[in-house]
Amino acid sequence: MIAAIDNPSNALEWALAEMLKKPETLPKAIDELDNVVGKDRLVQESDFPQLNYVKACAREAFRLHPISPFIPPHVSQTDTTVADYFIPKGSYVVVSREGLGRNPKVWDDPFEFKPERHLQGQGCNEGKEVVLAEPELRFISFSRGRRGCPGVVLGSSMTTMLFARLLQGFEWSIPANQGTIDLSQGREDSFLAKPLHAVAKPRLSPNVYSLQR
Repeated sequence: MIAAIDNPSNALEWALAEMLKKPETLPKAIDELDNVVGKDRLVQESDFPQLNYVKACAREAFRLHPISPFIPPHVSQTDTTVADYFIPKGSYVVVSREGLGRNPKVWDDPFEFKPERHLQGQGCNEGKEVVLAEPELRFISFSRGRRGCPGVVLGSSMTTMLFARLLQGFEWSIPANQGTIDLSQGREDSFLAKPLHAVAKPRLSPNVYSLQR
């Protein structure tokens, strides 16, 4: 339930908040959607491979704002050494998801929302389609390994579809009386401290929003 609902919804709320805070990113996503999909139909799953900037925005939100600060504790079964650190048998090991995604040794300007860092030629997914999972564990969107998230394909598809249709279907803006977006994080979780309030204005023909039979 957490992986299928909370993880995508948290990432997309952060992504939209970051894009409203950095408004030059929104036209880039809209232009990609209009070029790939057009305005006469809704996004379909078959469009996903060509929506790399849209997915880069979602991926950047996963990097910068993971669903939880840490992964669940693990216990070492034997003495072992990882990255020159000796870990005795029976030790509890906790990995910081925020620390991975914001590591300045891995990411330039780690606290900046920069979707372009995930595009071809920017040192990530070079020559390949942008995906939401991170195979090299430079951040954790969906867990990996033997106990990796079994719903990674479903979760990725749900995230991409929801995000793409929200961006395709509406023009997003900050309420006139709000001033600016507050990107403060909750003190006890990784959600926005204050729920995102935004104005959505339809940008497609009314018939496109109707259910297709």
